[in-house]
Amino acid sequence: MKLVGTIVSVLMILLGVIWILQGANLLGGSFMSGQSQWLYIGIVLALAGAVLLYWLRRPGALRR
Repeated sequence: MKLVGTIVSVLMILLGVIWILQGANLLGGSFMSGQSQWLYIGIVLALAGAVLLYWLRRPGALRR
């Protein structure tokens, strides 16, 4: 379970970074390029992924 959560959180971070770059118009070729809403959505997604990754990697996580 911890491995799956780690993979999901890393994918969330990567997708968030891609959306940030597209929203900031630094990565073109998409309908999302230059749209500031994707910048903000990417920030939220990347932060959520980082929080999830931190929560999963802390000592004693998912241990009952």
